[in-house]
Amino acid sequence: MQRGWGSGFIFSDEGYILTNHHVVGDADKINVQLSDGREYDAKIVGSDPRSDVAIIKIEEAKDLPVLPLGDSDSLEVGEWVMAVGNPFDLSHTLTVGIVSAKGRTSVGITDYEDFIQTDAAINPGNSGGPLINLKGEAVGINSAIFSKSGGYMGIGFAIPINMVKEIKDQLITAGKVSRGYLGVAIQDITSELKETLDLKSAEGVLIADVSKDSPAEKAGLRRGDVVVEFDGQKVLNVGQFRNMVSLTPPGAEAKIVVIRDGKTTNLLVELGSLEEGAQAGSVPKKELMDKLGFSVQDVTEDLAQQFGYSKKEGVLISQVQPGSLAYLAGLRAGMIVLEVNRSSVNNSEEFYRALTESTKTEKALLLVKDNQYSKYVVLPLK
Repeated sequence: MQRGWGSGFIFSDEGYILTNHHVVGDADKINVQLSDGREYDAKIVGSDPRSDVAIIKIEEAKDLPVLPLGDSDSLEVGEWVMAVGNPFDLSHTLTVGIVSAKGRTSVGITDYEDFIQTDAAINPGNSGGPLINLKGEAVGINSAIFSKSGGYMGIGFAIPINMVKEIKDQLITAGKVSRGYLGVAIQDITSELKETLDLKSAEGVLIADVSKDSPAEKAGLRRGDVVVEFDGQKVLNVGQFRNMVSLTPPGAEAKIVVIRDGKTTNLLVELGSLEEGAQAGSVPKKELMDKLGFSVQDVTEDLAQQFGYSKKEGVLISQVQPGSLAYLAGLRAGMIVLEVNRSSVNNSEEFYRALTESTKTEKALLLVKDNQYSKYVVLPLK
């Protein structure tokens, strides 16, 4: 028998509790203990592995301490926040820190990311607990840390509560989340692309490919288009655009503004369903990475310097699960992945796109580099 612990918080007097999918998603039995010592059995109402959000419920409980939900969009970098949870099974622990950054995407933790980064101490067992502002409102769900030791190193990530609000109602009513589907491969605008495409700004996303018979193709989107606006909101980068599309209900219409051959073009698209639009043989990013047993993130200049690399290239292996396929193949945190299946990768989006091809061959060929040497590594997917 395996036992685990995590955290969560009550957001409704009906007994609904928000937590992480990775805390309760595979549990056969869930026991909830409140701060006043009361204990209840709970059941899973709905769980979404792609955002790592889950809702459980306790029945026949009275006088529950409900935590109000705040507005994560109003958070500012430098604002004080508190993390509450059960680190290392030390129940009801509170730590304090600030919002270090907002809008962290392409971290490699979930399929849909828009993390709040905080330096409030988060450790194993904190997952699912609330990140609280000084008004006593939940502004996020503490979910993950960046660490080379397995414990707190000053970088923690929380799912913004405004994203959770878009998900929780679907989990309560349907037990799962239905996401919008556009049918495009996208990439961020680099300085080189900005210059080559003669763009005024690096904001927006470049359409690298359009799937056949997809909502994007039917709406007139083309390879080489630069999306700068979606449904009235400015598009900044790949992670943000992916979240915009996914949180738009299937069947809804959205106005898309693109730059094509130097001119602005307006298009109207009716979004499909992600479940129906998934390509045959494709595997969700998180499922694939869980199978391989490691995660990656984009390489910044600071990270390159921290790990002893002379230049910013490839993607950084941020975590490797002990005993996993990646671990047995010699991959370790801090290594750089330069190529996937003989295709160069310069960011997480390119990495996952190249890795998806491995579902057809049932193996992944990686070119990895440590501080001194490069080597090829083959990871089987069978």
